[in-house]
Amino acid sequence: MSAPYLITIANIYEGPMDLLVHLIKKHDVDIYDIPIALITDSYLKYLEWLKGMNIDIAGDFIFMASILIHIKSKMLLPAPEDDESDPRSELTEPLLEHLRMKPAVKYLERRNQLNVDTFTRPCNHTKISVENNRDKWIQPSLFELIDAFQNVLNKISPEHKIKFSADRKTVKDRMSEIVVILDKKLTIAFDELFAFNTDKSEVVITFLAILEMVKLCLIRITQHIHGGMIRISYI
Repeated sequence: MSAPYLITIANIYEGPMDLLVHLIKKHDVDIYDIPIALITDSYLKYLEWLKGMNIDIAGDFIFMASILIHIKSKMLLPAPEDDESDPRSELTEPLLEHLRMKPAVKYLERRNQLNVDTFTRPCNHTKISVENNRDKWIQPSLFELIDAFQNVLNKISPEHKIKFSADRKTVKDRMSEIVVILDKKLTIAFDELFAFNTDKSEVVITFLAILEMVKLCLIRITQHIHGGMIRISYI
């Protein structure tokens, strides 16, 4: 039997700080008053979900989990009378720094790199509205994509279990099918790539194929507003 198909989350574009920011926004909490138990539990659930999807978790995600658990344990213990420090500052300050630096990093990534190690790839695909109005579209985070996929899973009947067999469709097979779909449609809604009348293994394989294509810079994932409909198109 072949080894399970693994995708390393660190190679996509998100890190543990991005997951924490996503959870803070998702639960609508104050970054200066983080409910550490809630965020820690949510963070650990994400990691368990990723492991169950055969998505390899980089070491810095595990390290952040240990920090969260450590802070949570300190919050549960009575603090010494002469210690008025907040254990959560160990998390709040790096998060604020991350939020300040990320726009600058994105700006630098867009700047001309003086043509060092720059190569062009010819593309015959017709330019579509997403391309022509790129400034009006935003790139959803990996974790927004995961939330969208979890919504897809929730729509599948509980009778459809995850069944992996030796003759099942592979991630590479599904990637080829997605290429054919994009050759015809140029752009497609995220939900349209999933069939809800099939077993969950087919749905999981489709999601892994999307992540792999993002990692290989084959497709672009965009949405008009945060929380809006997610679309997939060629880069």
